[in-house]
Amino acid sequence: MSHVEDELTSQPECWTRVADEAAGHGRGLPAPGERVAIVGCGTSYFMAQAAAALREGAGQGETDAFAASEFPDGRAYDRVLALTRSGTTTEVLDLLGRLKGRTRTTAVTADPGTPVMGAADDVVVLDYADERSVVQTRFATTALTLLRAHLGLHTDAVVDDARTALSRPLPEGLVDCGQFTFLGRGWTVGLANEAGLKMREASLSWTEAYPAMEYRHGPISVSTSGTATWMLGPAPDGLAEQVRATGASWVDGGLDPLAELVRAQRLAVAVAAARGLDPDQPRHLTRSVILTP
Repeated sequence: MSHVEDELTSQPECWTRVADEAAGHGRGLPAPGERVAIVGCGTSYFMAQAAAALREGAGQGETDAFAASEFPDGRAYDRVLALTRSGTTTEVLDLLGRLKGRTRTTAVTADPGTPVMGAADDVVVLDYADERSVVQTRFATTALTLLRAHLGLHTDAVVDDARTALSRPLPEGLVDCGQFTFLGRGWTVGLANEAGLKMREASLSWTEAYPAMEYRHGPISVSTSGTATWMLGPAPDGLAEQVRATGASWVDGGLDPLAELVRAQRLAVAVAAARGLDPDQPRHLTRSVILTP
């Protein structure tokens, strides 16, 4: 079993643990009414998109998401929350340094022995969700579960769905598809982006991701026999029928969307195996992006 397989199968236990601990991290996490920006890079950026939409949708306050390298320095926030598995990513550390002393910052990380511990004002360490694989799975979803629980949006049913996602066979023929599109709405747009990234990283697949309604405005033209379109969360009326009419496979995400992401992670590993690739060591990638002068 690859590291990423081992790590993705541990997600139900990680989610249960972080949900139990969420109340104890309350001081470091955004309070109701705060104007918040959530930042990250790669997978963490896509989790930031999901978390920002969830928080604002829950009426907790205006919440934006940015890639750490694209943070608008002239915009005022009460708190900036950084998601960083490694705690060493250059763009995140640079941003936290610029904000020091003028904006309250919190970092959620997996490694307590890294520079982010001193760079942020508050730190939440999820070391039990750390990973050996370059490809992120359980840290990202555990960090998002922490924020869902903090908002009162996590239930035991989410964990049950994750276990179902791990035990249920993938749809027949999906591994053989030549192109994959992931769709989301609201907070699940970030999850769709992340599902696409997992497929590209682990299996070098041609993947795309869109807000579901935007798929009608051009991208549906790539759908044909041998392609797959996967919806994370409820689909807009009529979209499934339109996709099936192209000859493409339609995957209807009936589980909690975060559990659907677990299914997409499994698909990425399965496609990698079918192509003889090592999902632990994606081409051209490292566990952390550290830029040197």
